[in-house]
This record gives sequence, structure tokens and C-alpha cells, in this order.
Amino acid sequence: MALSAKLQLRQSQSLVMTPQLMQSIRLLQFTHTELERFIDDEIERNPLLERVEAPEDAPDQFPKIETQSESNPAAGEDWFEGEAGWSSEAISEKLDTSLENLFPDDPGAVEHIGPDLAMQWKSSSPGSSSGGASEGFDMEDMAAAAVTLRDHVGEQISFAFVDPAERLVAAELTDWLDEAGYFRGEADEIAGRFGVDEVFVLRVLSGCQGFDPAGLFARDLAECLRIQLIRRDRLDPAMAALIDNLDLLAKRDFQSLKRICGVDEEDLLAMLAEIRALDPRPGGAFSGGSADTIVPDVEVRQAADGSWAVELNPDTLPRVLVDQVYFAQVTGRTKDAAERNFLSECLQNANWLTRSLDQRAKTILKVASEIVRQQDAFLVHGVRHLRPLNLRNVADAIGMHESTVSRVTANKYMLTTRGVFELRYFFTASIASAEGGDAHSSEAVRDRIRQMIEEEQAADVLSDDAIVDILKKSGVEIARRTVAKYREGMNIASSVQRRREKRAMAGTAS
Repeated sequence: MALSAKLQLRQSQSLVMTPQLMQSIRLLQFTHTELERFIDDEIERNPLLERVEAPEDAPDQFPKIETQSESNPAAGEDWFEGEAGWSSEAISEKLDTSLENLFPDDPGAVEHIGPDLAMQWKSSSPGSSSGGASEGFDMEDMAAAAVTLRDHVGEQISFAFVDPAERLVAAELTDWLDEAGYFRGEADEIAGRFGVDEVFVLRVLSGCQGFDPAGLFARDLAECLRIQLIRRDRLDPAMAALIDNLDLLAKRDFQSLKRICGVDEEDLLAMLAEIRALDPRPGGAFSGGSADTIVPDVEVRQAADGSWAVELNPDTLPRVLVDQVYFAQVTGRTKDAAERNFLSECLQNANWLTRSLDQRAKTILKVASEIVRQQDAFLVHGVRHLRPLNLRNVADAIGMHESTVSRVTANKYMLTTRGVFELRYFFTASIASAEGGDAHSSEAVRDRIRQMIEEEQAADVLSDDAIVDILKKSGVEIARRTVAKYREGMNIASSVQRRREKRAMAGTAS
């Protein structure tokens, strides 16, 4: 069999990720602030793009959808107490928090979003314009910069230390403060860096611990509370023993605490009241940096006929105009091929941006409207009626891919009659019904568990097994480990710990 080279022509189809398609996908996931920054960058690069300000008396140009209701709608937390309880998680809750991304995107899924639209611009941010500075400003609108923790401490360093070396070390210690005001550095490392002994650094640290508010520069929670008690002249031997055994306090082991501290139940409860009056985050009152204000992307309100009107928030929709007149003028005057190519590319990019913004707005509205339709009972009756919902349910209902729905719901917020919620709040896991009926939302079950625990009495504290039995009688099929996971996720202590606390509180009341 002879081998020979051949030339064959084949025709095939494939999806190519062009830069513009990739950017269209990114636009879906942008928050309002990120979108504004992106458009500002595009306007700076593209001379054919400009912002326009809609007249105040202009009619509503933004799409709205009315969703028919499925039913007739009727129109000082204590840091050491409350829902969190006296658990070890509660003690550290105020010092470190984190959020989970419950719906990660599918990076491999790509979807073409939308046809070419005839409109050259959509959406808009009132108050933004392509012009220069505003005609005037009001001094009352100007706000002074917030005082940071570093600034507050720096002022006290100037008065507390005279020696330049001490001031230098104190400034270094300040750099190791976290947002709560705790010192997170290592004294020996700082000593080696400045060429002094560790005792010198610890002496400066001790001086810094005398700053206001009391508790700054503590190295852990116990030291923070101890500093505040010393400042109040309340660190007696019994209180010192209590501070040294915060782990027993977290477990509500009051019997052991009474024995260790050498006090009776009445004195112990008085000591606990003093502890609760302290501040575990002395640095939390100062500005730790700028934060973006949450602006809802979608507004939901009740219509006169009982349905829900779903509208996009104009404040989150930038309005961009393609200057076709300027393009025609410049193109007619230039003879250089490179300049013509540049202008053609600018026009193409400008048209793509306006179409993408319009399609982004329509996609957000479409997804939000389906969420409102699915969660109508929640809007009418509250969290107990939140239905199980996942990305596939919404994607199948509106004819989109799950990855598109995931990007649309990322960092987007909805203003409803019950408050502002992230779109992903409405996506909850499903818990089977014990009676074979409709499934229950995990968020609704969490709320029921929370309410049952809040209403329990000292003589009748509910165990996880008891909660399981109550839920099964009401039609919720749930395992004990799931109840324990939900309870721990809400920072609610175990039944043994809650019983100790409630009995102690009952003894104080009597």
C-alpha cells in the first residue's frame, strides 16, 4: 500500500470565543460599580462613546414586566448572647466572618446572548453626563473623611512616647492591628527588625495597651477583656479566674466556673453581666476602608390587580450614546487608511457595547421576573413560604443556559416589599416532604428551627432529635445531622448548653 500526501477540504462548525463574546459574558456578572468603571474606561478609549443624561420629565424608557400572582397577596444584638449564644463560635463571630459562593459559575459553558437590536442606546444612570464639571455644589454635600484606626492610634502615640525609638516601634505595632484592634504581629520578629531586644518591644506594646478605647493592642480575646476590666478597676481574683476559663463559659459549664472562681450562682451571673457589657472589638468603631453601597438592580412592587410589577432600577443602568454624527464628519475628512480603520473599529466596538448593555438589562429582567413568579408565596407570606429553587429550574423556564443564570444572579440585588435580597438568596436546597407533598426550602426549615429554639423554655429545651420529630409531624423529612448542621450554621448552641444558660437565667429572675 503506497503512502501519499493528499489535500482535503472539510467544512465544520465550532464555537469561537471572540474577545467581544467573552466581554459580553463578563458584562453579565459585573456589579453596578464594576459596570460603571468598565464603561468609563471604554468612553476614555473610544471617542464615539459618550454618556447622556435623561431629562427628568422623560417617560420611562426601561422595560417592565408584570408577573401574575399565584395567590391573592395581602398587603441590639448582644455580642455575647442572642442567636449566637455563648458558643465558641459566638466568641469569635465578631472577629472573623466569611461568605460562601453558593453557585459557582461553569467556566466551560458559553452562550450567545441576544440578537442585534436596532436601538443605539439603553439604560441609564441619572446624573451622569458627558459634560464637564457641574454648575455648582453644596458644602453640606461634602463629608469629612472618616477617622481610621491607624489615625486614631497615631495621635495617641505622639503624646504617649517621647523617645523616637519607642515611637518608631509603636508605629510598627500599629501596622499589625487588625480591624478589631487586636495585635497580630510577633514581638521577637519586630525586635529583630529594629535591632532592639524583645523586652523593649513588649514594654512599648504595654504602653500602647493603655490607649483608648480600652482593649486595643490585645493579643487575644481574654487579654482584650482583661485590659478593659483593669481600666474599670474590676479585675479581682474571681474575675481573673473567669477570664482565664472562657472555654468553660463558651460551654455554659456554670458549675465548674462557680467552683473555679469561688463564687455562688448570684455572683457568677453578676460577673457574666459585666463581661457582656465589654467590647470584644474595640477597633471596630473606626473606618476600615471604603465600602460600596448596595443598590438594588431590580425593583418589585405590588400592582393594583394583585400581580407583581418587576422593573429594572434606572440608577444601575448606564446610558451610553454612539455619536454617529461625529463619526460621519471625521470619516468624511480623513484620507488616511489607518485612521479610517481606527474609526471603523471604534464604531464597531461602540455598537457592540450598546447592544450588550441592552441585552444585559433584558436578561437580568427576564431572570428576575421568573424568580418573582416562582417565589410569589415568599413575597406574600414571608420566608416560611420560600420554595426550593435551583438554577436549572429558572434556566429551563426562560430558555437559557444555567451558566448564564448563574452569572446574572451573581452580586445582583432585588428590592421587594420584604426588603433587599441578593438574587441568589431565592435559590435554596430542597428538603423532602414526609407526606409525599411538595418539598420544603432549606431556608424556610432553618427559620422554623430558629423560631422553635427561641420559644423554648428552661424546663423544655429541645434536643436535635426532638426538633426532628416536630418537623416530621409537620411534614418535613429531615435527618438529625441536618438539623445539627443548620443549628451550628446559625451559631446556636447545643441543647445541653442552652439548658444550662436558661436555668441560670431563670435562677436570676427568681
